[in-house]
Amino acid sequence: MNAPAKPSFADIAQAQIEAYNAQDLDAYCAFFTDDVTVADLNGAVSTKGLAAYRAKYAQVFADFPNNRAELLARMVVGATVIDHERVDRGTGAATFEVAAVYTFAGDRIARVDFVK
Repeated sequence: MNAPAKPSFADIAQAQIEAYNAQDLDAYCAFFTDDVTVADLNGAVSTKGLAAYRAKYAQVFADFPNNRAELLARMVVGATVIDHERVDRGTGAATFEVAAVYTFAGDRIARVDFVK
C-alpha cells in the first residue's frame, strides 16, 4: 500500500489562501509555525509568533467579513512560494495587489514577506 502523497509547498500555499478566503481562523493559522514572522520585504517585522498572528487575522476577519484574496500568479523556488495576489476587502473600496513571499519550515509557513 502506498502512503498518501505529501502535499507540495504550492498545495499548502493554496490551502492557506482557501482558509483565508473562508475566514476559518483555526484552519488558516494551522498553516503557520508557532514562531511565524511577518514583515515588509526588506523592512520591519510587523508580527512575530502565532498568537500575535492569530490576533491580527481575527481582527482582519472581523473588520472585513467579505475580504477575499485572488491568486494572480504563483512561483515556487525550493522551500519558498511567491504569490501575486489581488485583495478585495469587500467594502466597495478599490482592490489592491501584493506579492507574498512564503518561506517554509517543514510543511508550515515560517515567514511571510509582503511587497505592497
